[in-house]
Amino acid sequence: MATKPPKTLVLFNYDWDRTATQAIGHRWPHINAGFDLFSFPSNARLAWFDMDRFCSLMAWKAKLHGATGVMSNHEQFGALCAALLAEKMGWPGTPVSAVLACQHKLYARQVLDEVAPEANTPYQRLEAHYGGPVPTGLHYPVYVKPVKAAFSVLAAEVADEANLFKHTRFSAWELWVIRHLVEPFEKVIRQRLPDAGTAHSLMLEKPVKARQYCLDGYVFNGKLKTLGVVDAVMYPGTDAFMRFDFPSRLNTRVQERAADIARRFLHRVGFTHGLFNMEFFHDEHTDTITVIEFNPRMAAQFSDLYARVRGVNLHDIAFALAHGMDPALLDHTAPTAGTASSFVYRSFDPTMRPAMPTLQQRHALEREFPDSLLFQFPKDASEIARDFKWLRSYRYGIVHLGGMDPLDLKLRCEKASALLGWPAPYAGELSERELLDPLAHTTFEMELATG
Repeated sequence: MATKPPKTLVLFNYDWDRTATQAIGHRWPHINAGFDLFSFPSNARLAWFDMDRFCSLMAWKAKLHGATGVMSNHEQFGALCAALLAEKMGWPGTPVSAVLACQHKLYARQVLDEVAPEANTPYQRLEAHYGGPVPTGLHYPVYVKPVKAAFSVLAAEVADEANLFKHTRFSAWELWVIRHLVEPFEKVIRQRLPDAGTAHSLMLEKPVKARQYCLDGYVFNGKLKTLGVVDAVMYPGTDAFMRFDFPSRLNTRVQERAADIARRFLHRVGFTHGLFNMEFFHDEHTDTITVIEFNPRMAAQFSDLYARVRGVNLHDIAFALAHGMDPALLDHTAPTAGTASSFVYRSFDPTMRPAMPTLQQRHALEREFPDSLLFQFPKDASEIARDFKWLRSYRYGIVHLGGMDPLDLKLRCEKASALLGWPAPYAGELSERELLDPLAHTTFEMELATG
């Protein structure tokens, strides 16, 4: 008789996570829990959310349903809640202190100073309360971002003191939201990693002008295994994502250096188990790698890209790790594409409300591109205004597609975008010759030092 697969508690399971876990639910039975931060009335639970109380409730729910593992790819609350619950239940999981060290952006910079100073950028805490006066004597331009946040909220380069002052003005409602997003993390930091200091703060960094990449991998039984690198392509003249391309064009040697930086950092913070994602810049003129941040979780948006090109399902890996299974023993599927992208559709005009595709348009996309994945993010005028204040653009859709090569993928994206009535995200792009250049591929494994 076949062994019954273990049951998993999946926290804050929305968007591409929900799509991916539903597709493999026959292999990995699971129970969903948590709320959606971006939809009402679900997000009303933010008003009284507490991680300790939530984890106690999840422990009861896990016992009730027979779950023996937990996973989450949710940056704001899920990754830390999963670590806390795994610790509470004695299940495999990422150590709580490692999650805290990654998510506290200022503390992570301090760790990088110790283990990989060559990959760090000058930084400091912004010594000001939310909405308080801006300190004098700062050197501009400067990149400002929250010590604890997600989705690039409130992260921006500012040119001078006046712009920094404007960027840090918040309404009473915005201050309420910010405090309630950060306070659950702050309570755990005070107890478990007090040396990091408060997360109720903004921080400043020296801006870096270079191409951006994401290194994906996991740690299991003392070994760090890289899965690949994804290229983050921006809308020209902005820091807003236009596309995520896989596999990467980045030189294999540079990918190996990035993995070595990740190994040193993760060892230092005690990251002994779990998926991770390291965002970094690479300046091709100086050959310098600069770490942006470490995420102690899978980059769920990329899972579909790896499945198309490598036959590797990152959500399968997450489920396996949740139960202490070696991901290297998982079966792979046959790749369906030579390259794949997550196309991000954005508006940079706050007065514009892009039309969502009609039922006929969605059916036309499904007929012409049955391999496509479509995500829509319709919002009202007030929500769009909030996005522009916090993100300087409005992300209204995402489409995933695969292609034989980058040029074939570009042509497929342009046709799919036309069917949806949206502009294809290829502004200021590479020439046809560059699109046809060979792609870099690499997978390798390194020992994570234990002593």
